Amino acid sequence: MIDFKNSSVFKLKPIDEEDVREDFYKFLIDGEEIIGAFKSIRDQVIFTNKRIIAANVQGITGSKVDYTSIPYSKIQAFSVESSGTLDLDSEIEIYVSQLGQARFEISGSFDLISFNKCISEHILN
Repeated sequence: MIDFKNSSVFKLKPIDEEDVREDFYKFLIDGEEIIGAFKSIRDQVIFTNKRIIAANVQGITGSKVDYTSIPYSKIQAFSVESSGTLDLDSEIEIYVSQLGQARFEISGSFDLISFNKCISEHILN
C-alpha cells in the first residue's frame, strides 16, 4: 500500500500503455481508461479516468503484489510542479481524505500541463 503516513516519494518514469502490467486491466471497470502510466524499478502506477492504482511488487520473486486504489472522489487537494532548468523532475502530490499525502516524482519527458488538466477534470467533476 502507498505509505501515506511517511509521505513516501515514488520516483517514476512514464511508460507507454502497452508496457502496463497486464493484471491492471483486471481491475478496470466498464468505461474506465488509462490516461497515464508510470513505473519505478518493479512497481507501477496508473492514472485512469476514475482513480489512481498503484502496484507495489513485494518479495524477492515479485510474485506478491499489493494494489492500492485511490478514487478521485477521495482526493481533497493536489499539486503539480513542473520540471526546471536544473531540476528535471516533475512532481504530483495528492492529499487523500482520512489517509494523508503521497508524492509522485516523475523523471523524463512528460507533459505535466496536459496531464494536470486531465486529472483536474476528473477530480473536480
